[in-house]
Amino acid sequence: MQIIWTLLIGLVIGVLARWIKPGADPIGWIMTALIGVGGALLAKYIGQQMGWYGQYDKAGLLASVGGAIVLLFVYETLTRVARRAPQK
Repeated sequence: MQIIWTLLIGLVIGVLARWIKPGADPIGWIMTALIGVGGALLAKYIGQQMGWYGQYDKAGLLASVGGAIVLLFVYETLTRVARRAPQK
């Protein structure tokens, strides 16, 4: 049941990140949820390295959305590069 909650919260974080930083590339709701979950994990990792969060602390909503926005930039950059690659 915890995995379902994690995915739902990740979807909300991903939707908020997409609302703040809309992209020209439409992505599905599954990828949006994965970017949201990844953003929360990225925010937690960076927060732990900076000393903001302890080992069992959760990243805040704003930090998670910020992490998801970073992952959106990475995702769009990688898809743009993949589209430019020559096809065989």
